[in-house]
Amino acid sequence: MKVEQIYTGCLAQGAYYIESNGEAAIIDPLREVKPYIEKADKDGAKIKYVLETHFHADFVSGHVDLAKATGATIIFGPNAQPAFKAHVSTDGEELKLGNVTIKVLHTPGHTMESTTYLLIDENGKEHSIFSGDTLFIGDVGRPDLAVKSDLTEEQLAQHLYDSLRNKIMTLPDDVIVYPAHGAGSACGKNMSKETTDLLGNQKKNNYALRADMSKEEFVKEVTEGLLPPPGYFPLNVKMNKEGYANIDDVMAQGLQELSPEAFEAAANETGALVLDTRKPEEFAHGFIPNAVNIGIDGNFAPWVGALIPDIQQPILIVADAGREEEVVTRLARVGYDIAIGYLKGGFQSWRNANKEVDTISSISAEEFAKRYEQNKAMKVVDVRKPGEYQAEHVETANNTPLDYLNEHLAELPKEEEMYLHCAGGYRSMIAASILKARGFENVVNVEGGFKAIAETSVPKTAYVCPSTLK
Repeated sequence: MKVEQIYTGCLAQGAYYIESNGEAAIIDPLREVKPYIEKADKDGAKIKYVLETHFHADFVSGHVDLAKATGATIIFGPNAQPAFKAHVSTDGEELKLGNVTIKVLHTPGHTMESTTYLLIDENGKEHSIFSGDTLFIGDVGRPDLAVKSDLTEEQLAQHLYDSLRNKIMTLPDDVIVYPAHGAGSACGKNMSKETTDLLGNQKKNNYALRADMSKEEFVKEVTEGLLPPPGYFPLNVKMNKEGYANIDDVMAQGLQELSPEAFEAAANETGALVLDTRKPEEFAHGFIPNAVNIGIDGNFAPWVGALIPDIQQPILIVADAGREEEVVTRLARVGYDIAIGYLKGGFQSWRNANKEVDTISSISAEEFAKRYEQNKAMKVVDVRKPGEYQAEHVETANNTPLDYLNEHLAELPKEEEMYLHCAGGYRSMIAASILKARGFENVVNVEGGFKAIAETSVPKTAYVCPSTLK
């Protein structure tokens, strides 16, 4: 028996490969399915099952394409109603895979179809659970993401409490927990950076598994402090439930080379968003007017999902040479399938063609400190998350988290000079590019973010204050 976690840091997502005696199962696969097929081929195994723990909200799963490519059966838990051919299992049902058994444990709460898969080894020992978004390391799934549910988040939390106590906490302490996500995912709020653990450790250390915890206490703690989910979540659920375009077709469309002239014409004719995926500091020194910068070397896909509200928006790509395929792939992972080509030769080809170029003013933290000393009334906008801002921030800064920037543009002054910062510079350049595209001409990015500002004499405060978002 072989069990392998395939972890993707950008999405903080864990897919799983199980193989036994020539048969394999894939749990919660990503959109690009070729690596799973190659892995099975290398082991001389046939993919028999594609197991889905629930209808995912934060990424588009590869279940449909993988089943078509291999003939595998897609498995969902009870209550699932997929629009394509799949086996909707029953609670307690056992699936044979080579010499091992996978038992279906229906664990509603995160969503009503949420299911945990219990792996029983060749000797009949309960080996591990693939807990999806029911149980994380250090946390449990948030109960407010179910799409079109007639249940409140409090009622879903009650179901989650029962699922954990009756289906998972009754298992032996040496059972390995393999969750669908780790720290950085928006599907929970307190996840550990660890991506696997023993169940016994979680019973001791996970706040939601306290033995003396009442259902009322659980509901209160699990639902407390939940921020609104990103807008693309329900759209990803819809794709996972109803199906989607073949990944090969998506890639072929997105990887069309466009000369600067063809790129410009496509932007004008389609109204496509120009997405520049270069490093923030490179973007600042020159970019195509109205382009939005979301660097590929950060949490690219989640930020695309949070900040590009229309999943059907045509997208034109500016990328470093050789990284175009990576960009299209990572867009597709969160359902942005309408990439229509990329700038051949990268941004340098745009410069070489003498096309119009825009820039964003960036200053060091030291220069920011000098300007602040001269004018403490200057407009400072901190785009970090509320918790980061509350821990410590520039004394006069206003908090407008990047996640919700689009909803709060009307509150920002267009004519006044604005100094933007985040923690290190990645998010503030995204914000600056969005504002510049929306007609905010006087934005200044502070390089190095709050980490650099903290080393200067700029007055800071560390008390907890109310978020600007209600």
